[in-house]
Amino acid sequence: MQTEPSPADRLRQLLAQPGLITMPCCCDGLSARLVEQAGFPLTFMSGFAASAARLGMPDTGLISYGEMLDQGRNICAAASIPVIGDADTGYGNPMNVRRTISGYASAGCACAMVEDQESPKRCGHTRGKRIVGRQEALNRIRAAVDQREAGSDILIMARTDARHSQGMQEALWRCQAFADLGADIIFLEAPRSREEMEQFCRAIPGPKMANMVEQGDTPLLPPEQLEGIGYKIAAYPLTLISSAIRAMQEALAALQQGGHPDNLLPFADLRTIVGFDEYDSELNRYPASDNGDLCD
Repeated sequence: MQTEPSPADRLRQLLAQPGLITMPCCCDGLSARLVEQAGFPLTFMSGFAASAARLGMPDTGLISYGEMLDQGRNICAAASIPVIGDADTGYGNPMNVRRTISGYASAGCACAMVEDQESPKRCGHTRGKRIVGRQEALNRIRAAVDQREAGSDILIMARTDARHSQGMQEALWRCQAFADLGADIIFLEAPRSREEMEQFCRAIPGPKMANMVEQGDTPLLPPEQLEGIGYKIAAYPLTLISSAIRAMQEALAALQQGGHPDNLLPFADLRTIVGFDEYDSELNRYPASDNGDLCD
């Protein structure tokens, strides 16, 4: 019997296809389902968005490995498209990193992202972030790749935040070193110009991700330009949660003023999106028992 490809295999297939992958990022099962229903082939569990949605707190290392793992498990269960999980710093030393990668693979993630910030880390487009030394950064990625090679069916995305404090040359050195260690996708966080984005894509082999943060440090280039530069994935980490917050604020303002929001989904559409129709269809396969029947 033919088995379905794993999430990691489906991501490998996507990366092997031509063209840029536009990737809206999710924060929970509902947003992941919406990404899939909109027709996108890939999503990313944004640490910023997950921390905001789950805890109502900033992405400053406050959300734990266990909370992120639980969030990732729910996201992977809600959507059938591959999910890249934000694994932050790996949550400890290299053995912690290996446990993190194993956990994310078991949760259903197709890929896990590990970065080189000091712990507690923070959003890559905010001030005050610091990076670890080269050896610790390399050890994290080596441990993640080792866990993949030991049997965890998952890809590794390696991220550096070195551009912020150490400049492009150090950032590029780390990106190349991560690629040499076997990372599947390379992510240079927060380049500050198109020229720096081009420099990164020219210098580093393999698939690369651009992080399109609205009002962030990196130019918000259109997809065709990102593809032309050499990126494989364009991530939009805050677009959905920012849109959702704005919509909720507007709805609350209308209610506070004695009115009612006028841009709501029809109730039938809401039921369909969250899965009531699918649930009822499956439930109807199991006829209700007759209360009066007795067993012989």
